[in-house]
Amino acid sequence: MPSLATDLFDYILPPRLIAQSPAERRDASRLLIVHRDTHRIEHRLFSDIGEYLRPGDTLFRNNAAVLPARLLAQRPTGGAVECLLLRPAPDGETWWCLIRPGKKLPVGATFGIHGAFTGTVLEKDAEGAARIAFACQPGPDGTPSSITSVANRLGEVPLPPYIERQHTAEERRADLERYQTVYADHNRQVAAAAPTAGLHFTPELLAALALQGVRTADLTLHVGLGTFKPIATDTIEAHAIHREIYEVPPATQSALLAPCLGTRRIAVGTTSVRSLEDFWQKHHASTQSSSSPVTPTDLLRTHVSESAIYLYPPHPFPALDGLITNFHQPRSTLLCLVSAFLTPGSTEGIVWLREIYAEAIAREYRFFSYGDAMLIV
Repeated sequence: MPSLATDLFDYILPPRLIAQSPAERRDASRLLIVHRDTHRIEHRLFSDIGEYLRPGDTLFRNNAAVLPARLLAQRPTGGAVECLLLRPAPDGETWWCLIRPGKKLPVGATFGIHGAFTGTVLEKDAEGAARIAFACQPGPDGTPSSITSVANRLGEVPLPPYIERQHTAEERRADLERYQTVYADHNRQVAAAAPTAGLHFTPELLAALALQGVRTADLTLHVGLGTFKPIATDTIEAHAIHREIYEVPPATQSALLAPCLGTRRIAVGTTSVRSLEDFWQKHHASTQSSSSPVTPTDLLRTHVSESAIYLYPPHPFPALDGLITNFHQPRSTLLCLVSAFLTPGSTEGIVWLREIYAEAIAREYRFFSYGDAMLIV
């Protein structure tokens, strides 16, 4: 198959359509319905999504919680420092972070927040991230602190760079709630960015779907900032895809591998797709290479792995039957994923997605993290 030009996944978006704030109510956002079998499109509200789901359908959702990971600190000289916590290092004692201004913080430099922590730069990698050792002071109640507890007390939500509004104290408090799904597991603060397709669900909507017979199955993907990295190469194949850790518990594995007849497996967001497709490939590769069949006892352990899967046309998507997703940035790997999902096994979804996005722009849908949603079935 010939290479796919990155320009195929580009489009022009009027800046006014980039959502700077969430909808007043989560499920009041708009919902564009795409019927793959008939190529029909409908325009509804997200609160109407139950009309397009069936009893027995399973929504696979990423329960990762967003850590308020942006810390505003100072150098000993008084200069301002912005530190964004990315992920714990394998040693479990230090963190990989993005720090600004990086050139003024070489290896050995320190920064911190008085009364909260001191950070020391230990090393830097080729992509500009720094490994930081944090020495944290006890919290206000005198209990020992970690950098995550400091972040929960003093940090800000790491909103995407295209949200350019002024961040007042009131808006920062609102973002702490709204840039988080209502089903986020706050014991799993492993996301540097929200799994945004899930932001549209409310507790009331989830309860109504449950009464309708729609099931849910949770997984955890440690969302990294690589999700925002645009494709800078001439062809999409030349792009180096980012890696992310994910966890699929036994119940979710069973729901994915053995769905009930006539029901559908619907991913809530591209992060869920990435996890499930990677798990599916690794599971089937292991079963094909094994001389003994997989038994239920093989699914008793949580599957923890690193996903480096790159999903673009003509990927077939054997594990999933539907997708809930937001509208994504031009020249992004997420746009590649959605175009592949529209027409699994072919490249026809590239042109179709451009047509869908053109209609969404003409109807002034709101785009990106705080924007509107799409359901593909």
